[in-house]
Amino acid sequence: MLKKRQQDIVRFLEANKIDFEEVDITMSEEKRRWMYKNIPQDKLPAQGNPLPPQIFSNDEYCGDYDSFFESKESNTVFTFLRLKTNLASQESEL
Repeated sequence: MLKKRQQDIVRFLEANKIDFEEVDITMSEEKRRWMYKNIPQDKLPAQGNPLPPQIFSNDEYCGDYDSFFESKESNTVFTFLRLKTNLASQESEL
């Protein structure tokens, strides 16, 4: 399920020509620790560690897959991703 969620996000970003960097936290202890440290306290699960995918815009936390999916459903994904371009102008270009 994690892989499918990651692929959903990557497909959306690629389809909308949004630059991104995919980070595999299983390959880097430093990046894993950075991710855990930079997720706001109120967004952490009650138990255990937050599961990928977690989405950041530069160093700013955007949210997890569920938040991404909700923003996509409500046509606010560009705001969610902290992008200046709004969805209406993106859609008119597609």
